[in-house]
Amino acid sequence: MKRIILVIMISSLGFAQQKRKLVWEENFNKKALNESVWNYELGDGCPNLCGWGNNERQIYTKKNHEFKDGSLVIEARKEGDVYTSTKITTKGKKEFLYGRIEARAKLPIGHGLWPAFWMLGANIDEVKWPKTGEIDILEYIGRDPHMVYTTLHTQDSHGNTINTKRTPFPTIEEGYHVYAIEWDKDQIAFFVDQELVYTFNPQPKNEDTWPFDKPFYIILNLAIGGNFGGPDVDDKVLPQKYYIDYVRVYQ
Repeated sequence: MKRIILVIMISSLGFAQQKRKLVWEENFNKKALNESVWNYELGDGCPNLCGWGNNERQIYTKKNHEFKDGSLVIEARKEGDVYTSTKITTKGKKEFLYGRIEARAKLPIGHGLWPAFWMLGANIDEVKWPKTGEIDILEYIGRDPHMVYTTLHTQDSHGNTINTKRTPFPTIEEGYHVYAIEWDKDQIAFFVDQELVYTFNPQPKNEDTWPFDKPFYIILNLAIGGNFGGPDVDDKVLPQKYYIDYVRVYQ
């Protein structure tokens, strides 16, 4: 009986995977950013959100990245007394509700670096953060090596980091890895490569605990310092590069 149940479960999983279709992908194969899909966020967040809300130390520019061997390469630098990096988003251009959202990426290393792959609710200009909701598919901080953070922010948590998981991966800094969520009307499950690391399924679900029933947009960035990434930055490690091979959405 156990064997029959196992076969049924495997067959069901295979059927579910076959049903899912690739609905959008960004392979970064061009020599420039596709601005019909992506936006640059520039500057230091001032005057409305200085330090990008986290006391981050970088200024975002259009010059801290390149496209090399089919990857977007974001570089964190210190130029004189100024830290610089790049941040891009799909806000207002590509927004998604449910599905599998994944990126294949290689991390920078060093104290003070904070690469991320994350999402914000498309209604952020109307309802503001954290009521809009935030899905942090990948956060890595150089001061805490070999760890991957997966986190959600909601109005219920008032912006505090309580819906989160810190998962050890001893070789996470080596090569590329796939960071993903599987998101439906009931829950959000987080994966690193093939490993399930965290599942969010609050009860009861309402606008304060579950703002995840509406479209979200995608963000890629490499922050420097800040409340989470720093505050100290090891200047000796700079420059450092964050490689993103692709972003894909399946539904």
